[in-house]
Formats: sequence, structure tokens, C-alpha cells
Amino acid sequence: VQLQASGGGLVQAGDSLRLSCAASGRTFNTKSMGWFRQGPGKEREFVAGITWSGGSTYYADSPKGRFTISRDMTNNTVSLQMNSLKPEDTAVYYCAASSFSIVRTSRFYYDYWGQGTLVTVSS
Repeated sequence: VQLQASGGGLVQAGDSLRLSCAASGRTFNTKSMGWFRQGPGKEREFVAGITWSGGSTYYADSPKGRFTISRDMTNNTVSLQMNSLKPEDTAVYYCAASSFSIVRTSRFYYDYWGQGTLVTVSS
């Protein structure tokens, strides 16, 4: 499975960004997808996840209410709509694919990772 993330950039606090992740290759065993982020000097952390078939979603506390994850089964893409961005959202954002049918928040449950896309939010 190959994952290609895109959509990052430099924005101001309060702005919005939409990240996309395109999946290709042997995707038939992908049951859920997640977005993670890694800020400067921080551990990689879970942001949001979605099950591929049912579309069930789960969010970390920090972005809850501001971020929305969605999937397009026709085009094999997962998106992360990020609104009301804050400087603390600055990070490299990674999409990941998992064979687990429920959303897992630990990165160890994810088998495939995209290359990451940088989001910088200025104050």
C-alpha cells in the first residue's frame, strides 16, 4: 500500500486547511485510516481516524470539534479538514493505513505510512 499525503502549508491562526491522503496498491486489506502528527521535539500523536467501510470516526481531544476526517471510497482517499487552526497544530501530518476494523490511536497498529506533509500555523 502506498500513501501520498498532500495539502500542507503555512497559514495564520484561525485559518483552515484540508489535507488529503491518496491510497494505492494492495488496499483491499485496509480497514481503517488515521492521521497522526509530529510537532517539533514531540512524539508522533494520533489526531483522527476513520473506518473504511462504515465511516466511523474517532478524534483525539485536542482537535475535536475543529477537525473533520472523511473518506472517499471511490477514489481511495482520506481527507482531514482542519478549521480554526492554532499555532500548537504546527506539525508534520502523516496519514496511515491499518488492517484493524476499528480505529486505533496507537501508531503501532498502523502498517503503512505516507511521507508526511508540513502544516505551519503562525500566530
